[in-house]
Amino acid sequence: MNPSRTASVPPGPTGAASLGTLWKFGRDRLGVMSEAASRHGDAVRLATWPWPFYFFNDPQHAKYVLAENSQNYHKGIGLVHARRALGDGLLTSEGELWREQRRAMQPVFQAKRIAGQAQTVAEEAAGLVDRLRRHLGGPPVDVLREATELTLGVLGRTLLDTDLGQYRSIGHSFEVMQDQAMFELATMSAVPMWMPLPQQLRFRRARRDLQRIVDEMVADRIRRDGVDGGRDDALSRLIQSTRREPDPRQGQQRMRDELVTLLLAGHETTASTLGWSFYLIDQHPQVRQRLHEEAVTVLGDRLPTYEDLRRLTYTSAVIEEVMRLYPPVWMLSRIAQEPDEIGGYQIPAGAHVLICPYTLHRHPRFWPDPQRFDPGRFDPTRPADRPRYAYLPFGAGPRFCVGNHLGMMEAVFVIAMVSRELRLVKPASYQVVPEPMLSLRIKGGLPMRIEPAD
Repeated sequence: MNPSRTASVPPGPTGAASLGTLWKFGRDRLGVMSEAASRHGDAVRLATWPWPFYFFNDPQHAKYVLAENSQNYHKGIGLVHARRALGDGLLTSEGELWREQRRAMQPVFQAKRIAGQAQTVAEEAAGLVDRLRRHLGGPPVDVLREATELTLGVLGRTLLDTDLGQYRSIGHSFEVMQDQAMFELATMSAVPMWMPLPQQLRFRRARRDLQRIVDEMVADRIRRDGVDGGRDDALSRLIQSTRREPDPRQGQQRMRDELVTLLLAGHETTASTLGWSFYLIDQHPQVRQRLHEEAVTVLGDRLPTYEDLRRLTYTSAVIEEVMRLYPPVWMLSRIAQEPDEIGGYQIPAGAHVLICPYTLHRHPRFWPDPQRFDPGRFDPTRPADRPRYAYLPFGAGPRFCVGNHLGMMEAVFVIAMVSRELRLVKPASYQVVPEPMLSLRIKGGLPMRIEPAD
């Protein structure tokens, strides 16, 4: 809609302070967003150069941008830079291409099919427990790396029918590509690919490596099943969908983009959530004890089943509270296509509009004592006295995360099975630092000692 004549401009830093905000954003993204909300309120004009930036931190604003008027707000800063790494996959594409991609992938994530993958997820979680158990009494192990190996294993078996363990370089390649995307975001620039800078050379090698991996996956599937193979998984559906492209080279590139995006989005966010879960559980012994007791009571000594999800209520509440404090997708950025008005404030066409789940999930008006880790906030027997859009761990609106059910099942199974048998302890000297990349991960990994459960 067009802004009214009475619409105003949000408060925020001006002049040199505005430029300083952009410079600081490159070094402390979470700090900039938190300070802006604390100092200026729920609607902030962060900067006017090189583009207008507007930050909104109210559930109604989030609802309007992400759902009610989502057609006016296309993917924004961050994912624009990520497009160089991911191409036009489901995470970064727009318009009819995005709708076609979503239609092709939606059946893979239907509840009935995800329920049928519960045993596979449980087996992968059991494998993680076995790997961690080997380190009992030994030096600390990087549990974030172990979580990444788990999530790649789940992704490969449930969505691609492929053993991703044979591709050991996937995790490193994604780290390199994320680093490059966030460097460009922080500096508001895209360094030309032909420049032989060290970071560019690393980025190009990582991108080539991922493209080689997805090409091998596709070729192997076609060798086994033919181009008309009828498996009901994401890889087969993508092969069929991209075959309809008139230009075979364009179809191959779209296939690469889709698979690289699926590999990143399918493992990175859940691995980050598991890392933060291990950390916060260690910091709260009473939570760890309740998790252990629930897992023993509900599961005994068996693997979890899909039906156990509704019985592992405290474990689910812990995961939801982890995602409140450390949402895997910490920022949702959009670009206004036409002039608009949000909450009485003018939004010009081309403006960058930011919704930050990290700050929204810590808003004191909707979350009492917001910095405290309290899984009781998500107790299913207690009414949720907050607006629906105050909590956005999987985004909202048409671009709501299609893999939310699989990710939640994965996290609940892993935390229940680890808590049943093991205690993970962070060395006191190790400082945990959030690193807001494409997901909100722990910087430098998470070393923890592995001990028997109490």
